[in-house]
Amino acid sequence: MREHAHRTYLFTPGNHPRRVEKAFTLATDVVILDLEDAVAVAEKVKTRDIVRETLAKPRETAAFVRVNAYDTPFCYGDICAVVCPELDGIMLPKLESVADLKSVEWLIANLEREQGMEVGTIDLLPIIETAKGAANLRDMVLAGSRVKRFAFGAGDYTRDLGMDWTMEEAELLPIRSEMVLASRLGGLEPPIDTVYIHIKEHDLFKQSCDTVRALGFQGKLCIHPDQIGPANTAFSPTADSIAWSEKIVAAFDEAEKQGVASIQVDGYFVDYPIVEKAQRTVDLANVLRKLGKI
Repeated sequence: MREHAHRTYLFTPGNHPRRVEKAFTLATDVVILDLEDAVAVAEKVKTRDIVRETLAKPRETAAFVRVNAYDTPFCYGDICAVVCPELDGIMLPKLESVADLKSVEWLIANLEREQGMEVGTIDLLPIIETAKGAANLRDMVLAGSRVKRFAFGAGDYTRDLGMDWTMEEAELLPIRSEMVLASRLGGLEPPIDTVYIHIKEHDLFKQSCDTVRALGFQGKLCIHPDQIGPANTAFSPTADSIAWSEKIVAAFDEAEKQGVASIQVDGYFVDYPIVEKAQRTVDLANVLRKLGKI
């Protein structure tokens, strides 16, 4: 599996070779080859072969495949068709229960074994998109699976609950907060936020990114190339925040060696919670530096 950041996940229809080719030239951290909503029902089965051919081509960017939901006639065939050593991850839409999660994981594990892969190689990124999925999220994060992070999908979620999905997205605060809380409860990475469908509203998209970053999300699902740059910026630490975090970590390390666990750095009170947060910024910066992203 390619090492990659998790700031931006760009969807592209799996059956549009030119769009796919372009997607892999962009600055997104992950390209999602879509077999679900972006592909017509009549095209779904034949698109599997196109996606598999795409995965076999040389590339630098990580590739995930969004398969169809567990309760559709296509999910099993999708997973069987795309699991291969060249695949970085599977995005599983509308996950609703631990039983479904364990079933998908069992299938992926057996396909990995058949192909001589180490079990657990392929990342699994489920999307919470329904009331049932949201209600069972805390059980799923504690299920002990290969899942490292969950994603949120507002389109189906608001449809399922009969909510208005406004441009300002204030109605999404409760479920977004629950996504972050549940992820932390399960010891998982921060979640990935929903797409923003108003692709011409650049200021509102930036606002959406800033809002969820402040809530504790680590990245954003994207549906247009114009969204990649702003999202990468929003979910990357600034040079000033990196320098400040490195200063805090270094100063506290020296203090701790002297048996001190609370200090002041330029008049700012620093103890373990502050250092832990600073360390997360340093760790992310190190990953992005290694990948040549900053």
